[in-house]
Amino acid sequence: MSLWFWLLVSVVLAYATKLVGYLVPAKVLDSPRMSHIAGTLTIGLLASLTVVNVAASGTNVVLDARVGALVAAAVALWLKAPFLVVVIAGAAAAALLRLLGWP
Repeated sequence: MSLWFWLLVSVVLAYATKLVGYLVPAKVLDSPRMSHIAGTLTIGLLASLTVVNVAASGTNVVLDARVGALVAAAVALWLKAPFLVVVIAGAAAAALLRLLGWP
């Protein structure tokens, strides 16, 4: 099978998934259970994207200054710092670790 065939199959599946979402009755989407599921999926997706961006470089797992930045940001979040402070703490930790010789 060619690449174009699989590309078209994925496009059709993506469109069908979106169409099914529009066909779901509003009563189902307004339920508290669905809100809980959507919130949980969002948190899981964000956490997985964060871990992949921190620990991966291409196809390799790498522990570098990004890990220190994540730890500093997590501590700032734990201390209930404002978002801007969390970002600055992470950036400062990464800069300091790179200054000390971490890649």
